[in-house]
Amino acid sequence: MVEELKRVVTERFLEKYGCIDEFLRNLPYELAFTPDNIDALKYPNIRDKKDLPVLATAIDEDVDILLTGDKDFTVLELTRPEVLTPQTFMEKYG
Repeated sequence: MVEELKRVVTERFLEKYGCIDEFLRNLPYELAFTPDNIDALKYPNIRDKKDLPVLATAIDEDVDILLTGDKDFTVLELTRPEVLTPQTFMEKYG
């Protein structure tokens, strides 16, 4: 996920890359394992099936917050993990 974040920021928001790098250095976080085989029926139905590994990992690893700008996650209305956009995260916790 960290590599995905860096890739997306580099592609879409290159001028913000320094902010992301600083954010990751200062924010406590843990890396989580993504399983190879995922039973889609165990998880909420997500429109983009390429996002299922992220959703499954977040749920299985019991993460507190899933930080994403992807609307496929924000429409799921999960209670855990808390799904926040970067802007909402900064407003709530920044």
